[in-house]
Amino acid sequence: MSRWSLKRKLLVGGTILLVLIAIAVGLGVGLTRNSGGGDNGGDNGGDNNGGGSFPPNATNPVNATYWKPENGTSWQIVLQYGLNDTSYDVDVYDIDLFDNNATVVNGLHNEGRKVLCYFSAGSYENWRPDKSQFHSSDLGKTLDGWPNERWLNINSTNVRNIMLERMDMAKSMGCDGVDPDNVDGYDNDNGLGLTSNDSINYMNFLADEAHKRNMSIGLKNAGEIVESVLPKMQWSVNEQCVQYDECDTFMPFIDNFKPVFHIEYPNSAPNTNTVEKNKICDANQAQGFSTVIKQMALTNWVEECPNDWDAETGDYGDNN
Repeated sequence: MSRWSLKRKLLVGGTILLVLIAIAVGLGVGLTRNSGGGDNGGDNGGDNNGGGSFPPNATNPVNATYWKPENGTSWQIVLQYGLNDTSYDVDVYDIDLFDNNATVVNGLHNEGRKVLCYFSAGSYENWRPDKSQFHSSDLGKTLDGWPNERWLNINSTNVRNIMLERMDMAKSMGCDGVDPDNVDGYDNDNGLGLTSNDSINYMNFLADEAHKRNMSIGLKNAGEIVESVLPKMQWSVNEQCVQYDECDTFMPFIDNFKPVFHIEYPNSAPNTNTVEKNKICDANQAQGFSTVIKQMALTNWVEECPNDWDAETGDYGDNN
C-alpha cells in the first residue's frame, strides 16, 4: 500500500471537514425550522391548520421576548368592573381591556405583577365603545345565556381588523398578554356555520399578532382545539373543567410547562364551605392547575386553591 503525500492528506482532510460543516449547518437549519422559534411564536404550521409540523410537545419559542409564565403561576381575575383592589398577593391579574387603563397596568407592574388584558374575540358585545365598527354581516346568533352578546364571524376581515385595534390598545396600555374569550363558536349554535378549523385558524392569527406586539396569549376554553393551537399559546384559561369532568383535555398545557389558569364557579360562592372547596381543590384531574374559586360575575372575591406544582422538580407534589 502506497503512502499518501502530505498534500493529498491535507486535500482529503479538508474535503472531509467541509462535508462535516455542511452536515452540521443542515442539521441546524432543520432544527430551527421545526423548533417553533421566531418572534411570531413559531408559524411553521401555517394559519390554516394550526398544527403543521410542530412536534406534540412543542414548547414556547426560546428566542421570543414576550412573557412566558411557568406552571404554578398564581393569579386573580376581575372583569365585573375596573380593577379597584390590588391587595390580593398573586403573580398575575387578568383584567378587562376596556374598563382599565395604562395607569392601572403600570400600578400592577410596580407591584411586581404581570397583567393579562381580557376582551371578547368571538362575540359582539353591545356595550363596548367600538361596537359601531362591526357590520351586520359580522353578527350571528345570540349567545345562550348572554342576551347582549352575539357570535362573531371570526373569518371576517372586518372582525379581525377590529381585534387588531384591540391588541394595539392592549400594547399601548402595557399589557403583558391578552386573554381572548369566546373562541369556541364552533361548539355552539352560532348561526354562522363556524367550525373548529375556523377557530384554529383564528387563534393562530391572534397569536401571531399578539407576538408581533411582544405580548403573550392564551386559549380560553375551546378544548377541542387544544392540540392544534398549543404550540403558539403560552397558557390556557379554563372555566369549570372540574364541574364538567374535562380537565384532562387541558393537561397538555401542563405537560408542556404552560400554566392552566382555572376557574370554578360553585353555586354557593361566595359562601363556599370547606367540603365544597376541597372537592374542587383536591380534584386529581386538575393537578398542577392554577385554580381559583370565583363568583360567575368575576368580582374581587376569590378563594385560591393550593397549587401542587413543584417548580424546582418540574413535577406534581405528593398527591400525584
